[in-house]
Amino acid sequence: MSLFGTMDISASGLAVQRARVEALAQNVANAQTTRTPEGGPYRRRHVVVEAAPGTGSPFGTMLAHLRSGVDPARETAGVRVNEIVVDDSPPERRYLPSHPDAGPDGYVDFPPFNPVEDMVDLSSGVRSYQANLAVIAALKEMISRTLDISR
Repeated sequence: MSLFGTMDISASGLAVQRARVEALAQNVANAQTTRTPEGGPYRRRHVVVEAAPGTGSPFGTMLAHLRSGVDPARETAGVRVNEIVVDDSPPERRYLPSHPDAGPDGYVDFPPFNPVEDMVDLSSGVRSYQANLAVIAALKEMISRTLDISR
């Protein structure tokens, strides 16, 4: 794989982690939202990631795949967001009769929220983003040194 192919894969990882961190930040920000335009409490979003299929290989790479026994159809070009799934778990009910969104029984529906889980996921997303940035920085340094040597 070329240095630029590796950079493309890291760039796709950056895009996926950005989407994941944005969804997690939105979940944390709306942890207490009891009313949405769709009606009812906020529903958490989860980012589903999949491998992005390769766009095809040059003939030499195809031969290398065949010699190594690796199926060239399984070659990937990074990752991508497949979909953003809305959580359908039941809301958390709290007895708050003075709340403006309280029902006739005095209960208010809140989004199910686990702050520890969301903060761990958020930390993981940020770390993954940083790892992809480190790969791109290392590739940039390799390309720069290669150009220096060729001068």
